[in-house]
Amino acid sequence: MGLVTAEGRKVGAIGSDPSTIAPGSVVVVRDEEWLVRSTEETSDGLLVTAQGLGELVRDTEATFYAALDKIVPLDPAAGVVIADSSPQHRTARLWLESTIRKTAVPLGDQSLTVSARALADPLSYQQSAVRKALDPANLRPRILLADAVGLGKTLEIGMILAELVRRGRGDRILIVTPRHVLEQMQHEMWSRFALPFVRLDSAGIQRVRQKLPSTRNPFTFYRRVIISIDTLKSDRYLAHLSKQRWDAVVIDESHNLSNASTLNNRLARVLARNAESLILASATPHNGNPQSFAELIRLLDPTAVRPDGSLDEEEVARLVIRRHRHSPEVAGVVGADWAERQEPQNLLVPASAAENVVAQELGDVWLRPVGGVSPYSGQASGLFPWALAKAFLSSPAALRETATERRRRLGSGPAADAERSALTHLIELTDAATTTSSAKYVRLVEHLREVGIGKGSSARVVVFAERIATLRWLQDHLPKSLGLPTGAIEIMHSGLPDEEQQRVVEAFKQESSAIRVLVTGDVASEGVNLHAQCHELVHYDIPWSLIRIEQRNGRIDRYGQKFPPRITALLLETDAQTFTGDLRVLTRLVEKEHEAHGALGDVASLMGRYDVKAEEEDIRKVLAGERDLEDVVRSVEDVTEADDLTGLFFRMFDEPQTPATAPQPPQALTTATNSGLYPDEVSYLDDALHAAYIDPSGPVSDRGVMWRRDDAFGTAELVPPRDLVQRLEVLPQTYLADRQVTSRLVLATTPARGRLRLAAALTDTSMSSWPDAHFLGPLHPVLEWASDRALATLGRNEVFAVRGEVDAPTVLLLGTLTNRRGQVVSAAWLTAQFPDMENIAFAIMTPHESVAAALAECGWQGKQVNAGPIGGAQDLTALIRPAVHKARSQMRDVFAAAETDVASRVARWSEKLDGWDAEAGALIQRNELRQHRVRVEQERELVEAMNPDRQLVRPLVVVVPQNFGQIRGGVQA
Repeated sequence: MGLVTAEGRKVGAIGSDPSTIAPGSVVVVRDEEWLVRSTEETSDGLLVTAQGLGELVRDTEATFYAALDKIVPLDPAAGVVIADSSPQHRTARLWLESTIRKTAVPLGDQSLTVSARALADPLSYQQSAVRKALDPANLRPRILLADAVGLGKTLEIGMILAELVRRGRGDRILIVTPRHVLEQMQHEMWSRFALPFVRLDSAGIQRVRQKLPSTRNPFTFYRRVIISIDTLKSDRYLAHLSKQRWDAVVIDESHNLSNASTLNNRLARVLARNAESLILASATPHNGNPQSFAELIRLLDPTAVRPDGSLDEEEVARLVIRRHRHSPEVAGVVGADWAERQEPQNLLVPASAAENVVAQELGDVWLRPVGGVSPYSGQASGLFPWALAKAFLSSPAALRETATERRRRLGSGPAADAERSALTHLIELTDAATTTSSAKYVRLVEHLREVGIGKGSSARVVVFAERIATLRWLQDHLPKSLGLPTGAIEIMHSGLPDEEQQRVVEAFKQESSAIRVLVTGDVASEGVNLHAQCHELVHYDIPWSLIRIEQRNGRIDRYGQKFPPRITALLLETDAQTFTGDLRVLTRLVEKEHEAHGALGDVASLMGRYDVKAEEEDIRKVLAGERDLEDVVRSVEDVTEADDLTGLFFRMFDEPQTPATAPQPPQALTTATNSGLYPDEVSYLDDALHAAYIDPSGPVSDRGVMWRRDDAFGTAELVPPRDLVQRLEVLPQTYLADRQVTSRLVLATTPARGRLRLAAALTDTSMSSWPDAHFLGPLHPVLEWASDRALATLGRNEVFAVRGEVDAPTVLLLGTLTNRRGQVVSAAWLTAQFPDMENIAFAIMTPHESVAAALAECGWQGKQVNAGPIGGAQDLTALIRPAVHKARSQMRDVFAAAETDVASRVARWSEKLDGWDAEAGALIQRNELRQHRVRVEQERELVEAMNPDRQLVRPLVVVVPQNFGQIRGGVQA
């Protein structure tokens, strides 16, 4: 049958009238009240996501389809006024503050709200990246964060995600990273932005499998997930992902997506199609191939690449943000928080006699044999000898492993027998070199002692080497040579389980850790932060790739490095004439990387290969004398003047900017979402706890809660109740146990205290980089928990009446304009004042710029005196209907400009889509274009859904003069 509103309009299942529901409205489903968080028109009808308000569903989030459930909206005009009798109007104040916190910031608002109050340094270049991502002209936040190594792309990601959450666009988030940085990403999102993510590493996935049936989609189980790309790209998860919609997807190291024939790209296309917001991050955003870069850009916006495959430079500039250490926008703000790198230190190491014999053998027999034929009996005979040479330059142990493995795989026959004999002789010579002291190893030990490695010293060094055999050999021998326990030398390489890799990285960050030397392979060269306790890095062997050298150096040369990072390379110098040339070439590689670091911010463009393996092959040819180094590695000047993708990038992002195009000073931070009802987060939480529990500061009792607040020290402690514990269980089990989070949650209540405890986590003896006191940021789950409890204090369709500094009864109202995706396009705060209670048809309607301004108009900011229950509060119910009706009428004018603005932006996007489609018409016979056209059509559907289609007006509170309806001696004043 449905319900009938006070206006006589029949309302039943929402499918018949979708305009009656929007985020912020209250609906009744299955005889329980729910606060609508979002709505979306789907192919199956209206989908409503809501938070439970009633006692039975208070901590429940649910989704309802109008086609399946009877969803009845409560008519705001039929609200019933009740008096708030709580001390200082605490109940009403909490309810109002919670409602404000749950009201999404409009999509078009580029102001920084919660991200500016997170636990991160307020760097203007990072804030500009966030504003660019939130630019309303883009309709959907989609961006490629292409900042060079060390600028803090992870923080930029966290800032963007925090702002999306505050805008109601970040409920479901997926972050995809390399597996060795899973915990690092999870740690940053939680410790700085209070965003809890579940980490689905190998152990996390196993836990989910134990909880879910094999047929259940695991990505519906958690709202916010961090997972490795290696795990996610398998066929096992593709079907689940294709059915899962995300509010935001982040893909780190996204340069690995550009090859359209790979599993990585297949995964990215599925995620891009099912995500509204997409953030790609890579310090090497292109590989020099316009087609590959175009594929990356299409993930963000398929129309940014013309149908003929060419790039639209204006669109690229809109979608990509690129800065480096020496960009004016960066250099002017990092200051002492990013110490300048020292000149690279190349240490020439004369080979030992035994090593010279090995080098001579490699040169005479394998690299430049008499007659031009090496003993190698396999295919690609020019490559394997250089594999031996590269292994030798790493260590005798690596050479022995390479030669032994090759010998093991040989078959039978004269050619194989000849190679086997040559390999056996080489292994014997290598064993002789191994039993004596390796010259490079001796020099490494000397260098480590020179920089302070030894007993009683806190100095630390990262030593990079390519070969696992070299890493193991160093780990075995360094403790004895340095007089250190075995635990002081840790090893990390790609063969270790992901949990072990994460453990080593986290331990190295700890000041109390016993690790003094981290011996690592190139698995640690991407994305890992190693600068917390270390500013010394050694290339034990030099990669034949500029990209790899830069990636390694970026582990300690990054924002937050307080000491000038020093890069040292060990270069083996042999006497063998047939094994020469490598010293000069490898020395120049180190110097070229340093030069490009200062001028370009990255080195990939110097060789123009944008691929480690391709660079290695070019350097091999240089070492073999087949090419000149100058032909393979360009100068900085050649790069900046090139008429290719590298030159385009330089002109778009690196070229000195004119005043007209230079980055503008950061805008003032918004206060639009700060109500003024509470001075800070902890005061709000304190009030919420005292409202929910009689004496939360007393001893823990059956209620399972205890609360202590120490403003002088900047901390608070809470024994969390069971329903709050459930919200924290996605965090690492080790963190919850080590810091006793679920039994004693310690909060840092000021940013200064939060930074102090975050830094202290790297210096205490807990061996955990997770802080013992977590910063109470504006998005903290404990505040969300408090909000949900406060919102449940009102009965069905009730409105609080409170006293304030007003001359006449005044109704505070909130109006929102939303689109078909259920997102808030615009919001307005109004007050309706009724100077004559006898003539309620007359009301003075006043729009306000912010909620704080509206509350100031009501004389209702901060704590208020409640002289007693408001007598005759039920009479104020008569004000609600005219206030809502007048507000609706005024909202049409207030929102007209916002509707016009959005409509014009949607029209511009539609025109762009039409233009792309028209260009594609003549080329549609191309198979790859048909696929792109499908993606453009999907884009068109998304664009259409951005048009506003409904308004909602809600009465929030009725404020009356201080002497209104006072009860004195049983008589109403």
